[in-house]
Amino acid sequence: MKADLSTKLAYALAWTRGKLDVTPAVGVVLGSGLGALADRLERQVAIPYEEIPGMPVSRVAGHAGRLVVGELPGPAGPVPVAAMQGRVHAYEGWSPGEVVFGVRVLCGLGARALVLTNAAGAVDPALAPGDLVRITDHLNLSGHNPLVGPNDERIGPRFPDLSQAYDPALAAKLDACAARLGAGLKQGVYACLLGPSYETPAEIRMLRTLGADVVGMSTVPEVIAARHMGVPVCAVSLVSNLAAGLGARPLSHGEVQAIASRESARFVELLAAFLPEAAA
Repeated sequence: MKADLSTKLAYALAWTRGKLDVTPAVGVVLGSGLGALADRLERQVAIPYEEIPGMPVSRVAGHAGRLVVGELPGPAGPVPVAAMQGRVHAYEGWSPGEVVFGVRVLCGLGARALVLTNAAGAVDPALAPGDLVRITDHLNLSGHNPLVGPNDERIGPRFPDLSQAYDPALAAKLDACAARLGAGLKQGVYACLLGPSYETPAEIRMLRTLGADVVGMSTVPEVIAARHMGVPVCAVSLVSNLAAGLGARPLSHGEVQAIASRESARFVELLAAFLPEAAA
């Protein structure tokens, strides 16, 4: 008989806790090419996804596929952090529930806040590759929702409120961190599409009409799952390319990885400053 979500999650959490000697105060998902933050964690324990019961394994270049738990130095002392180096995507063939299983593990381990990162395409012509954009809201145009199906009230309510999907208090702290560092953090609405093909120019014009500023193939299901579990969320996109029709070059995942690699040091500095405040 197929195990329900509560049973699967409880098993994964019990197994993972057995490998750790700290309870993470904050969780972070590190998107394409952005896994370097995990290297900053001290006394770290790194667990490949394939070892965690029920955990799907990422198959996309730039996603290492490890859960790294350790302590991040902070002004008030070390902060326990759980970092997912890479995520899985629905376009790989995973179900919506599998896509968010890692985030549910982060929340279940005790994270009091969740910080999501991704590489995204610029829909707003005012944005350029290398820009950092704090996500203020989203458009779920993927056709998927991880809450479809029977609801388990032990995990979260049947109809969670997403009117403040992105926590205002976390947003204020992130904006303050960015201002101190001179990180030039911008703001915008993230549109999530299924992928894996990139969007057409007509689709990008549609997204702009709908109010999107950046577009990608992740993050939104994770936001929904975390809010379902009552965990506040903050999310940042690194603009890795101009969306279709806004630039002359064909789109490629190689370009996404190259820009993420080039700009990762600046992004990591911002996250390293913000995560201790997000955990407070």
